[in-house]
Amino acid sequence: MNTVYDAGFVITPPVVPTDALDELTRELTPLLGRGARGGVRHLLDVETVRALARSAPVRHIAESILGPDCFAVRGILFDKSPDANWKVVWHQDLTIAVREQRDVPGFGPWTEKDGVPHVQPTVDVLERMIAVRVHLDHCGVSNGPVRVIPGSHRHGRLSPDAIDAWKAKGPVVDCVVERGGVLAFHPLLLHASSPAATPAHRRVVHLEFAADALPGGLAWYHMVSAHP
Repeated sequence: MNTVYDAGFVITPPVVPTDALDELTRELTPLLGRGARGGVRHLLDVETVRALARSAPVRHIAESILGPDCFAVRGILFDKSPDANWKVVWHQDLTIAVREQRDVPGFGPWTEKDGVPHVQPTVDVLERMIAVRVHLDHCGVSNGPVRVIPGSHRHGRLSPDAIDAWKAKGPVVDCVVERGGVLAFHPLLLHASSPAATPAHRRVVHLEFAADALPGGLAWYHMVSAHP
């Protein structure tokens, strides 16, 4: 998985078994009908998602980047569909979910999402994280895939001007992923997505892993390790 260090992302062929994908799809799809448009947070409250975070294919990817003691800290369900077909501008993933707000140097600003405190941590925290996105559906170039700019993760938190400069020089890669495949990427990697040209279900379980405890008495909102 050295590609994640060099380019900031890696795409795998299908690695999650079909029966696990089917179970996740059956259990998670109804959550999207409860007032959620295109996304559901706090997915690690769901046992099948915690099991996915502990599964061998997902752990292999996370551990190859962060080491054997890493743990899942956040889970989100995304579904770009005919009813929720959106554009995501170029950005870095800069916030984490924590148990409670505390005054810790270098952490801020603070926000609240679905009743949970979120904060922008220091860059060193983000540098020791990885997102592992398991695709429950095939995602081709017409399905609004994630687009990334390789190497942009190696320069810390980027200003708006720096983001514009990276957009201008590229290159841009469309992350096409088969059902059961994984897109893993660094949170500081610049990424975006366009609306799907041919909208269909593009269900993705987005899992974030970290390698270290937080400073100053802060605690991750979730901590799902390799063992229950």
